[in-house]
Amino acid sequence: MAEYSLPPVVVVAGPIRPGDASALCDRVRDARAPTVVCDVSGVTSADLVTVDALARMQLAARRAGGRIRLRDPSPALALLLRMSGLADALGLEDGDGSGGQPLGDAEEGEPPLAEVQEAVETGDPAL
Repeated sequence: MAEYSLPPVVVVAGPIRPGDASALCDRVRDARAPTVVCDVSGVTSADLVTVDALARMQLAARRAGGRIRLRDPSPALALLLRMSGLADALGLEDGDGSGGQPLGDAEEGEPPLAEVQEAVETGDPAL
């Protein structure tokens, strides 16, 4: 019978600062697994520094022949990852706790996020 083992979990907590990415990448590389689950439930910052660190962690994992999967991001972080287009690339798991749906992409035939109506002023010059 084949043995099944759970992927290692790297817990990331607190605010992520610009200098933290290197140590976080080391933790992912040190896990030495095809998939490393990054529990980000304790991350208190949802900003571009955090997104950059997570992207660098994924890059480090891929260079080592694996990947990361993000588990339990805050709703704000999950939304930022989706808005930046990095949710899939960073392995955002479905149970992200955001309670939201992925953003629609009008180019792929999905409904737009909001209806936009254009009005023309009678004094507008023709283009």
